Amino acid sequence: MSISSEHKPLGKQVTGSLHTLSPIVELNVGGEMYTTTLSTLKKHPGSKLAEMFTGQPKLRTDSEGRFFIDRPGTYFKYILEYLRSNQVPTQCIQDVYKEALFYDIEPLIKQLEDSPQIFGELVARKQFLARVPNYSENIELMIRIARAEAVAARRSSVIVCVVRTEEDAARCQDALNSLDMDKKSVVKFGPWKAAPHISDLLDCIQMDVEAKGYKISFQPHVAEKGFRFKSHDFFYKFLFTWW
Repeated sequence: MSISSEHKPLGKQVTGSLHTLSPIVELNVGGEMYTTTLSTLKKHPGSKLAEMFTGQPKLRTDSEGRFFIDRPGTYFKYILEYLRSNQVPTQCIQDVYKEALFYDIEPLIKQLEDSPQIFGELVARKQFLARVPNYSENIELMIRIARAEAVAARRSSVIVCVVRTEEDAARCQDALNSLDMDKKSVVKFGPWKAAPHISDLLDCIQMDVEAKGYKISFQPHVAEKGFRFKSHDFFYKFLFTWW
C-alpha cells in the first residue's frame, strides 16, 4: 500500500527544494527532538538558522528522517521559544547566547547582550581585561608552568606579580631582582589603566583558569626574610591542585 506524501518521513523529501516540504518540520538537535513550522525557523531571513531551511537542503537527516543539527539540544528550546513568541530567555543566559551567536539571530543576540549577565561579561569584565597587557597569554603561561611542575606531585604553584601602575611595575622589578627564585617562572600582570583593583584582577585570573577545568586557589606570597618590600604588595601564589 502506498504512503501518502504528507505521511512520508521528512528525511525522504530532502532531495528536492525545501519549498516543497511540509510546513511542519521535525528536528533532531544534538539528540533532542523538536517539532515546529518552517515559517518559525525562517522568521529572521538573515540568520544562519533561516539559511539552513532556505533553497536547497543544507542539513543531514537522522535515521528517522528528522533534520539533524549538531548543536546542544538543551538550549534550542529557548531559541525556538524566542522565534515563536519573542520571549527572551531568563535561564542559561550564557549558553543561550552562544547558540544565538551560532544561529546568527541578530535581534536575540542584541537583547541578550543587554542582560546583566552578558553585559557584565562583555562590557565590564572583558573590556577591563582587554586593557591588561598580554592577559590571555599570561593565563596560558601560568598553566604551562604549573603543568611542568606537576610531575609526581599533588599540587604545583605559580608565583604571579600583579602591578596596577607604572610606578608599581618599577618597584616590582626591583623586588624581583632581590627574590631568590627563577625569575622566568614569575608571571607578571599589568600595569593597566582602568578602575578595577588588584583584587579584581586576581579574581579574573582564578575565574578564567577554572573555566579551563583547573582547580586553583591563590594567596599572598610570603617572601623570605630580608625581602625589600612587603610581599603581598605585588606577589601572589596560585596553587593548582591535581588530585
